[in-house]
Amino acid sequence: MSVPSAQRTPPSAEVRREVPRDEGSGWVKFAGIILAILGAMNVVYGIGAIDDSTVYVRDAKYVFSDLKTWGWFMLVVGAIQLVGALGIWNRTAWGRWIGIGSASANALLQLLFLPALPLLALALLSLDVLVIYGLIAYGGRRAV
Repeated sequence: MSVPSAQRTPPSAEVRREVPRDEGSGWVKFAGIILAILGAMNVVYGIGAIDDSTVYVRDAKYVFSDLKTWGWFMLVVGAIQLVGALGIWNRTAWGRWIGIGSASANALLQLLFLPALPLLALALLSLDVLVIYGLIAYGGRRAV
C-alpha cells in the first residue's frame, strides 16, 4: 500500500543541522585576499616606477616630487600590505589594524599617483575602500 502524498516528507524538508558561521567571515577573507593582491601589485608597480619603466605616462606632473619617490612609497606600502594580509588570514588584531592603515595609506597614494596611470589608480582606490569596509565592519573580535 502506498503512503499518501500528504504524509511523505519532501526531500527538501529533511532535518539539517545548521553550522554556526561567523558573521562577515567572507568579508574578512575577501579583505585579506584583496590586500595581498594589492600588496603584490604595489611592489611590482613600485619597482617599475623606481626603475623608470616605460609603462607610466611620460612627462606627468605630480603634486610633489617625482615618479621614483612615488615608486619607493608604493614599494614600502606594498610590503606592509603583504604583512597585513598574513595577519588578517591568522585573525590577529594587529593584522586588522595594519590592513586598515596600509589600505588607507594606499588609497591616498593612489589619489596622488593618478597622473601616472589614471584608470589603474582609480581601480586600486576602489579596492582599498572595500578592504577598509570589510576590516572595519567585520574584522573585529569574534563574539564568545
